[in-house]
Amino acid sequence: MGRKILYDNDVYAECLRRIEALTPDAEPKWGTMSVGQMLAHCAEIQEVANGKALEGTPWLAKLLSGFIRRMVVSDRPYPRSARTHPQYLQFTEKDFAAQKERLLAALEAFHAAERGPPTRHALFGEMSHDERGWSSYKHLDHHLTQFGV
Repeated sequence: MGRKILYDNDVYAECLRRIEALTPDAEPKWGTMSVGQMLAHCAEIQEVANGKALEGTPWLAKLLSGFIRRMVVSDRPYPRSARTHPQYLQFTEKDFAAQKERLLAALEAFHAAERGPPTRHALFGEMSHDERGWSSYKHLDHHLTQFGV
């Protein structure tokens, strides 16, 4: 997997096209989330990357934050059905259109922030420009691939 940076205009446009290709009845290739839940999950993660508070972090995740960060910024793909932070879990059905708009707004804010001051990640601390751009793309790509786009 090559390192794509979500700040790059071509990569950002590619992600927007892939999101537009999703349909409300899209089925996952793995995992249990519906497409609406996946969009909500991705939006929440992107909002935290944009500076939103991360609440309820288990003590073990805080202890292992350096290890988790290395996994997040590594070139290795995420394992299918990997565990996630409690704030990112989606237990109820989510409205596809509303969550799609939420994700698109979060991505737009992230892409625009490239020209702004750096944002400190709530769990990982300071991240370089490339780490932020890569990790955001890597996560989004994982879930768009999960839904076949």
